[in-house]
Amino acid sequence: MREKERGTMMGEMAGEGGERGSLSELYVAYAADGIRLAFLLTGDRALAEDLVQDAFVRLVGRLRHLREPDAFWTYLRRTIVNLATSHFRHGRVERAYLERLAAAPSAVMNANDDLDESMHRVLLELPQRQRAAIVLRFYEDLSDVQTAAVLGCSPGTVRSLVSRGMKTLREAMEGMPR
Repeated sequence: MREKERGTMMGEMAGEGGERGSLSELYVAYAADGIRLAFLLTGDRALAEDLVQDAFVRLVGRLRHLREPDAFWTYLRRTIVNLATSHFRHGRVERAYLERLAAAPSAVMNANDDLDESMHRVLLELPQRQRAAIVLRFYEDLSDVQTAAVLGCSPGTVRSLVSRGMKTLREAMEGMPR
């Protein structure tokens, strides 16, 4: 469709009524050219289609408020170019971040990472009270009395829960490499 014909169609559609139909007609009239433009800017067909879709979504709310309704293609073209620029800007920022991350000294690997992960899985299989008692006693380094206060039981119950939990942990970890 020629630019002048499309502009006239846009002017007619910008009036009252038929907004739903006008949007689909606008998409049919301008999408192919928009995709072609976006493809030439990006080199990626799927990205081009996404950019055109996003451009239409952004312009839908402004359809009635365009200063020059006959210049819809001009607005669409500018929006597609801005979206493509924004896409590549975000890509540059992401690449720069990944490069900084790769250049940063990596955290020292703990030789026990695999053991820690398997220990954590086994710990999660314990009954909740046994797990809580073990975590409070050994990871939070609380005494029997302090752990009993947190759990709302006696220190003897804490010792029993820890003992049964440790027995289960030892049995579960027995077949795992150290």
